[in-house]
Amino acid sequence: MRVTLEGLGKTYPTKDGGSFVALENVSLDIKSGEFVAVIGISGCGKSTLLELVAGLQQPTSGTTQFDGVPHTGPHPRVSVVFQEDSTFPWRTVAGNIGFGLSMRGVDAKTRDARVEQMIDMVGLRGFEHHYPHQLSGGMRQRVAIGRTLVLDPGLLLMDEPFGALDEQTRFVLGEELLRIWRESGCTVLFVTHSLHEAVQLADRIIVLTPKPGRVARVIENDLARPRRESREPERYGQMIGTLRELLGFDDARAGTRV
Repeated sequence: MRVTLEGLGKTYPTKDGGSFVALENVSLDIKSGEFVAVIGISGCGKSTLLELVAGLQQPTSGTTQFDGVPHTGPHPRVSVVFQEDSTFPWRTVAGNIGFGLSMRGVDAKTRDARVEQMIDMVGLRGFEHHYPHQLSGGMRQRVAIGRTLVLDPGLLLMDEPFGALDEQTRFVLGEELLRIWRESGCTVLFVTHSLHEAVQLADRIIVLTPKPGRVARVIENDLARPRRESREPERYGQMIGTLRELLGFDDARAGTRV
């Protein structure tokens, strides 16, 4: 699914009768099948942008188009994965993954076949009958990803989906996400606070300015996959350095999370 944003903006009213501009004049063209990451300092409107694209909020200005057609509300081929654990505790892994298909009235035979296929894709074979409380945080996020991908989305929106996980688990799930993305062929728009995660995953990296959020720069990421700092240390370091500079991190001790 191709995503085109033209002059997208969002303004919120404030309690004192004024207004707060969260996003302003955001224009992007995301190609079908592309993996795009969005970074920016806290409060710059990253999550707001995702919610506008998902149709969970309405923009104050501008338009969102999917494959050239303007759209304002939730779309059946757009799915969202959030950071928070969204699994249903009373459903098994298979039950969670098949929930959306049940809601769409997919017959049991077709649903079971698609759930089985998705369990393999997200690496949860052997855990089909486990409940969320029996799984690690990383495994629960695999369930959430499987529940969205089983619906065959054209666009997958991910809002800091690995943010609550430790660094090693984040890296492993990032590699798994890339494999699943290649197999599914869907477009991914991925919000992250981790510069390393953005470099690891994305074809392009959108850098937003501090509030109001505008597109400061679009970085083309041509590092060879799988991306490891040890493979191309100089170019990898230059990419991280460029992102840090664009975000205003002049102090080397500032880290790589925003």
